[in-house]
Amino acid sequence: MTMNKTRQIDATRRLALGSLGALIVLGLAWELWLAPVRPGGSLLALKVLPLCIPLAGLLKNRMYTYRWVSLMVWLYFTEGVVRAWSDRPPGNYLAMAEVALCLLLFAACALHVRLRLKNARDNSIPQPGPQTL
Repeated sequence: MTMNKTRQIDATRRLALGSLGALIVLGLAWELWLAPVRPGGSLLALKVLPLCIPLAGLLKNRMYTYRWVSLMVWLYFTEGVVRAWSDRPPGNYLAMAEVALCLLLFAACALHVRLRLKNARDNSIPQPGPQTL
């Protein structure tokens, strides 16, 4: 594996971890302090619990986790789009930030999987060597 491929894979991994962490922080801050549905916070903050599940898999660099996170993130994207349209400020701005983070997380996971699969395929191709008779 070339150094450039390693850097790209590491960059997508860091981007996925960072955007997932930012989604967790945003969800908690949004529902507890910044624009809760009810004054004083709401149980809607529990929506971040499913986002905590893939943290271990992403930290261990498990390919399967990147794949299912790229599907799960669309639930949060949908919530963000609906609330960006229906909430009042500042809730709608927080929803737009959620949408942006979801897109970033999806792109990072999809690119990470693509790069790792391409790298594995490139490494499995036999290299031409001296021919023996």
